[in-house]
Amino acid sequence: MAAQADNKDRKPRIAVIGLGSMGIGMALSLRRAGLDVSGFDVSAASMDRFLGQGGRCGRNPAEAAEGADIVVSVVVNATQTEAVLFGEDGVAAAMSPAGVFISSATMDPAIARKLAERLEKDGRHYLDAPISGGAARAGSGELTVMASGSAIAFEKARPALDAIASKVYELGPTAGTGAAFKMINQLLAGVHIAAACEAISLAAKQGLDLNMVYEVITASAGNSWMFENRIPHVLSGDYSPLSAIEIFVKDLGIVQDMARAERYPAPIAAAALQMYLAAAGAGMGRDDDASVARVYAQLSGATLPTKQDRKP
Repeated sequence: MAAQADNKDRKPRIAVIGLGSMGIGMALSLRRAGLDVSGFDVSAASMDRFLGQGGRCGRNPAEAAEGADIVVSVVVNATQTEAVLFGEDGVAAAMSPAGVFISSATMDPAIARKLAERLEKDGRHYLDAPISGGAARAGSGELTVMASGSAIAFEKARPALDAIASKVYELGPTAGTGAAFKMINQLLAGVHIAAACEAISLAAKQGLDLNMVYEVITASAGNSWMFENRIPHVLSGDYSPLSAIEIFVKDLGIVQDMARAERYPAPIAAAALQMYLAAAGAGMGRDDDASVARVYAQLSGATLPTKQDRKP
């Protein structure tokens, strides 16, 4: 009986694969919750950052996930998720036989379903759990999670979900539903950023005081969360990547694939995608997604602020 009680009270072992701007915040939130966390990232610098904050890392995904009850995958896309699971040194064979894999990558819902089916054949569990909220909320444990999966997957994932999120939407029993919700969010986010950049660049072309434009719009009906969040990057002339252009090249590309499969027109998302493609083609793919404003400026001759314009 004592052994059973000790096992019940044991805190789950968690591995976080992907320690980028979102993953490291999630890993640190899990550690703050008192959970046993190991991590891995292809970037040595990212692992050094986690190690420097008291974390521990494996030499590859399998080593980080050895015996883990929960594996949180915070990589970019479906291809990387598949590699984390089933590639060389993948976590599927290393994690606990009854463990749960939490997939936070943005991907086509059909691919999420296939990955879940493949993992669940061996008795492990898959929670389709895309995230939203940005790096700051990842670091404070206040993400929004759009999740779908079996009741047992949710139950096993609960300690991790409680530590990383302020809102967990349980969207159904089938993997892929969470991914579909995330793609609707990404359609809106991508369009709103492109629209915000179009508006601020037109304001610049008109010779308006851009700081005053920001103040007026954020107090008016035309405001959006993305205008309020991204336009300060333009005003400061700082395009250090918090969320890169290539993210929306990928995500709005997935939206177009989904729409085409459904024979559904998505012309506004398509137009926004072209602006991200233009930015990537101009060499800004790894820069902040507010770089769409720079494309508009280049096309129109508008002058946007630069870092040199900032007062010391």
